[in-house]
Amino acid sequence: MNTNGAHAGLEHLLYEVKKVVVGQDHFLERVMVALLAGGHLLVEGVPGLAKTLTVATLARTMQGSFKRIQFTPDLVPADLTGTRIFNQKNSEFVTMLGPVFANLVLADEINRAPAKVQSALLEVMQERQVTIAGESYAVPRPFVVMATQNPIEIEGTYALPEAQVDRFMMKILVGYPSEEEEFVIVQRVTGETLPVSPVTSTEALLQMQAAVRKLYVDPSLIIYAVRLVAATRNPDKCGLGQYQRFIQYGASPRASIAMIEAGRALAFMRGRDYVLPADVVDVAADVLRHRLVPSYEALSEGLTSDQIIREIMRAVPPPILETARAASL
Repeated sequence: MNTNGAHAGLEHLLYEVKKVVVGQDHFLERVMVALLAGGHLLVEGVPGLAKTLTVATLARTMQGSFKRIQFTPDLVPADLTGTRIFNQKNSEFVTMLGPVFANLVLADEINRAPAKVQSALLEVMQERQVTIAGESYAVPRPFVVMATQNPIEIEGTYALPEAQVDRFMMKILVGYPSEEEEFVIVQRVTGETLPVSPVTSTEALLQMQAAVRKLYVDPSLIIYAVRLVAATRNPDKCGLGQYQRFIQYGASPRASIAMIEAGRALAFMRGRDYVLPADVVDVAADVLRHRLVPSYEALSEGLTSDQIIREIMRAVPPPILETARAASL
């Protein structure tokens, strides 16, 4: 697939989404990165920031299926994956597939469901299939889960285990819009609804995913990703020994893989067939944010994982690549 042609197609897709969604450029870009890289997103933000609207609109533009699952404490795994029910008319059991069988799945307030339900979703994310009564059913492709967490309510929530959070490619923090953006939001919501046109297809998106995996990545960028991730486990390696007491757990090898895959997708969106250090640097914090677990000592001193990652990224400089040399490879 031609990178420039695909880039133009992605621009058209984003143009259609932005007819409805105002602002949230970083969030929308990361949703596209996840789609192209075949990863999943964990999104943290207060209600009313167009998270559902963004994913639903994106599904319409790519002619894919979209399902929203509201997570509640009384949810059971079968509510997500599906179950077998007895059909009295035919006197036989039939399989009813659950809402996870969609191209884009929004798991709203995932931390409101108990661990068993969270595990059921995370298993589907990893295996891309569901087993019901001993029979496996593959979810449609492409398949991306976007799970949201509400940061302002602690009552009645179940924190995601660190090992399971690792299944998410990136964690995105969604903030409030500016006053100018909020003015436009109110205008659009209270005015006439703008139609959104389908501009691509799930088949075309699968071709783009295959094209993304062919983008050239210089070995020095892989070394950089590995060094960054290693520094979250042992900050002494990059001269930040004083930060060791602030880190309970560092990032797993999944972080190194996700950093390269997300960097590739970002380079593809920027119309290149090779990855630059800036692409990897841009996604590094989103890839590492949920994988670095601060210690109680860090929390007592008001240090967040983002602040620790920022210091690590300052201490581990990205490689310097010649653009012309990278372009010729």
